[in-house]
Amino acid sequence: MSRVSYRQRRRYVANTIAVIVSIVVIFPVYWMFGTAFKAPGSILSQTPQFFPWPISVENFVRALDEADFWTFFRNSLVVSLATVVLSMIVALGASVASARFAFVGRRVLLVVLVLVQMIPGSAMVIPIYLMLRQVGALDYLPGLVLTYLTFVLPFAIWTLRGFVEGIPVELEEAAMIDGLSRFGTFVRVTLPLLAPGVVATSIFAFINAWDDYLFAYVIMRSQENYTLPVWLVSFQTSEGVDYGAMIAASAIFSIPVLVFFLFVQRRLVGGMTSGAVKG
Repeated sequence: MSRVSYRQRRRYVANTIAVIVSIVVIFPVYWMFGTAFKAPGSILSQTPQFFPWPISVENFVRALDEADFWTFFRNSLVVSLATVVLSMIVALGASVASARFAFVGRRVLLVVLVLVQMIPGSAMVIPIYLMLRQVGALDYLPGLVLTYLTFVLPFAIWTLRGFVEGIPVELEEAAMIDGLSRFGTFVRVTLPLLAPGVVATSIFAFINAWDDYLFAYVIMRSQENYTLPVWLVSFQTSEGVDYGAMIAASAIFSIPVLVFFLFVQRRLVGGMTSGAVKG
């Protein structure tokens, strides 16, 4: 009886800690959306208003009335999706090659992958800017995609390589003995088991490209090529800051990331379970 009560106490403590951590993490997001639905006059009130009442959409109206919003949204979506697709294609091939094949410079490649991730992004602004200027890729969305790939690829390759090494090589050998080619084995055996890694790195790549402000602001010169993070700065002018519209714009800006994560999270959990069973 005491053992059962001890287990129950441990469960209650763990659940309590989980609830507290969830509240701490979720509260800023709730406050952002709650503030976005407040009336403009109550946002800077000295008395905190935890529940937006009466609900107002005026902040969203002012945010969406900003010029070229849908252009900026399209640019962000195109750049983010292109970064995800290209990084996954390259990372899948590189991770399988570094995990399954022995070649000259393999160890050097792995060391470089780790070292590149240790370099802060702000230190790469000037070198990347000069390189893009030399090849004439400034103020072009493909140039921005290439910039994001320089930061996403090392992480994606390193992460997927760990997933590839976790797959028993005997499964691939058995598939090739049954008549599958190397590529067919990758498509039918390795790739389904890599689903958790692909989803996880896709989330990282999408968020990295979607949230970036620094490189989008430095590389892009024309307003029609700006992305949504740069658009958020437009609410801060010499006349002051439109906090209501800015917070509403931030809420709009965060919705695609939330939708993307909700769309792939089932595949992430399902892929982990499937990989564990098959492996």
